[in-house]
Amino acid sequence: MQADAPRACRFGRRWYLNNESWHPFVPPFGEMKCILCWCVSGETHCQRQECPPSACTSPATRDNPCCAKCR
Repeated sequence: MQADAPRACRFGRRWYLNNESWHPFVPPFGEMKCILCWCVSGETHCQRQECPPSACTSPATRDNPCCAKCR
């Protein structure tokens, strides 16, 4: 008898191994660098990067395109 191996996840046209993480590619937008997905026992989980609220009126996103920071 064989033990059940952790299952892979399918996202779009690609397969990902258990515990593998990636930034999803969503047509027509391309790679979503502010979202991280990961595979857990055959289930895909995704989460947007959380950013602290900006305390200024015109924040810049130079250092991190996902989160705005004050200049």
